[in-house]
Amino acid sequence: MANDQFGLLTLFADGGFMMYPLVLCSLIALGVMIAKFWTLWAAHKDTAKVLAEVDELARAGDIDGAMAAAGSKRGPASAILMAGLRRIKGREVGEGEIEQAVSTVGTIELGFLERGLVVLATIANVAPLMGFLGTVAGMILAFASIEAAGSVDPALVAGGIKVALLTTASGLAIAIPVNIGYNFFVTRIDKLIVDMEQGTQAILNVTWDLENAGHLTVVARDPITALSPPPPSLPA
Repeated sequence: MANDQFGLLTLFADGGFMMYPLVLCSLIALGVMIAKFWTLWAAHKDTAKVLAEVDELARAGDIDGAMAAAGSKRGPASAILMAGLRRIKGREVGEGEIEQAVSTVGTIELGFLERGLVVLATIANVAPLMGFLGTVAGMILAFASIEAAGSVDPALVAGGIKVALLTTASGLAIAIPVNIGYNFFVTRIDKLIVDMEQGTQAILNVTWDLENAGHLTVVARDPITALSPPPPSLPA
């Protein structure tokens, strides 16, 4: 184990100055990937169970119980359910109000889910370029050694070529797993988008059923009037 650690440190030292930003990129990517994996796993966990429970309670007229069930689970689907249930609770809702509310919440939740993906995409693209930059620097060192010696000696150019190979290998070794992780997270986010759509459809179905049963009143509102401020009251 000690020999392996010594060998890694030797390779790091032989890689030259470009190894420092490469290691920094790998640490940042590792931290983002761990946090992203946990966040997306927690956001998707028990979503189907919460959707079924909220739907059952809301259809039974227990809006408070449905809100408690939705609030007990963190995730984009639960946030959408809460946004709709808060407006249903008043037994009167404006036309299009629920759709607008869940759309706004969905946009906010999607932005939260995509947080960190830009960092991973940037590292996946930049790490190989850093490695290639180290390659160019190593080849410059090799040709500089040849120029200084006035003759081609394998021992003179070996150091520069080693730097070139080490930085290229390091950049690719960082970019490949980061790119795989990025694509995996995009796939997971797509599944969470489906969860949000299911939550939106569930709250709309509950609204329609409550309206048909006479437990909820949908008030048609003039959009111009709704956006206009109320007139000032006249002094007595």
